[in-house]
Amino acid sequence: MTEAAISITGLCKTYAGGKRALDGVNLTVPRGQIFGLLGPNGAGKSTLINILAGLVNKTEGSASIWGFDIDAHPRNAKASIGIVNQEILFDPFFTPIETLEIQAGLYGVPKAQRRSMELLRAVHLEDKAHAYARTLSGGMKRRLMVAKAMVHAPPVLVLDEPTAGVDIQLRQQLWDYVRTLNQRGVTVVLTTHYLEEAEQLCDRIAIINHGRVVADEPTRDLVGRAQEKVVAVTVDRDLTAAPTAPCFEKIVLKGERVLEITYSKDRVNAGEVLAAVTAGGLGIVDVTTREADLEDVFLSLTRGTP
Repeated sequence: MTEAAISITGLCKTYAGGKRALDGVNLTVPRGQIFGLLGPNGAGKSTLINILAGLVNKTEGSASIWGFDIDAHPRNAKASIGIVNQEILFDPFFTPIETLEIQAGLYGVPKAQRRSMELLRAVHLEDKAHAYARTLSGGMKRRLMVAKAMVHAPPVLVLDEPTAGVDIQLRQQLWDYVRTLNQRGVTVVLTTHYLEEAEQLCDRIAIINHGRVVADEPTRDLVGRAQEKVVAVTVDRDLTAAPTAPCFEKIVLKGERVLEITYSKDRVNAGEVLAAVTAGGLGIVDVTTREADLEDVFLSLTRGTP
């Protein structure tokens, strides 16, 4: 069990017309983790997932899933992964239970080993088992897709923007199920634009930009790379302009008495910033701080062109 869940080496994809979607991607997804794959639109995430799913042919490089090379052992590689696509894809004329039964049959799962109702129960769709799939809400359809991806009990589950268009309550239910799957040993790969979710859920995060991996670290280490910190200072008088000081990276006047100051915590500390405010003759009434988060790191790594 020391082998990686997904191992990718030198993966490249150039589409007709010359667009290079992936440019030498090297990536290892450890077994048993919730792994975040983040990046702006057009970064290459979907191309990478579609190569793993067997829907897109790579140009160069290699990839293996659960130890099975996608070229040498495509059948075993596909059986080792379940993918929930960004688009909602299902047959509107089948019920959820029929959808899962048909999908299990396509994967060759014997009837005695199928867990269709168990999966519907897990994603809170048991009461909709015999309703036409076209009558389900958007959130229900997305949860049905998660169940559909799990019919063959794959050890690796890829969720491509699984909570897009899902309300907060259903999103929480989905994440609870994902955590349960992970606790049972399923390796989860997640792409999302909700960076707060990625920060809370993922053990490790890779960020891809312009087809290249620009970061691949444990989540805590990645967030720790952010050096900027923001402090909001309420002063004792109205201001018409924000004061300046060498230790301020940026300062913005929010209202007449609130200064939002950005500083680099590897250069100065909060005490020095506050001292610079009072040195200008201002009294401090209140102070609140905001630590840098994954969004700050993400923007710093993906800003600009390659």
